[in-house]
Amino acid sequence: MPANVLPNDRRFQQGGWLFLGTLLVFFLSSLLLYFIYASGRRGDVQSTVPLPNSFLTSTICLLVISGLVHWATRTVRRSKRVWTASLLGISAIAAVAFMAIQYTAMLGMLGGPAMQAGTGKGVAGMVVVLAFLHALHVAGGVIALAIVSVRSMLGRYDHERHWPVDFAAQYWHFLDLVWLCMLASFVATTGGFQGLAL
Repeated sequence: MPANVLPNDRRFQQGGWLFLGTLLVFFLSSLLLYFIYASGRRGDVQSTVPLPNSFLTSTICLLVISGLVHWATRTVRRSKRVWTASLLGISAIAAVAFMAIQYTAMLGMLGGPAMQAGTGKGVAGMVVVLAFLHALHVAGGVIALAIVSVRSMLGRYDHERHWPVDFAAQYWHFLDLVWLCMLASFVATTGGFQGLAL
């Protein structure tokens, strides 16, 4: 094999890191634009809109998913096919629950008083847009988890070949980090959570 040709897994890893790097630039630029916009709207009444408490519930759900897929990276290295597939399948179901919670929270914000007075009033509208963009990436992660789970059950991964499971975990850790940064940004620029003293 020539020195400039990489094994398939190595190429997939490089592509995966490039994909995550691109997403990182996208989310960082989105958060930067959000901060610039929110800073300019500091005095607006709409900027003090409270965040739905279900954002906290969905955050816990996202952290559980990340833990489950990380656990799956350990079981696949021990060639525990059923355990790996089960952990990935449970993660996919939990990710659907995350999206349902987020959907309900966004509907609540869209129907709230901050959005009734005009065209996606200020910071509340931006929060919904950013949460929706994150949820779209979660939807892609659900599809990936389902595929990796089925392929794991079929015995496609073992202690030597497990890069797709590792990448699924990296992707979910990335989604966790992005959501935690977004949530911190939302708390800092809105009225915080309803009924919670943070």
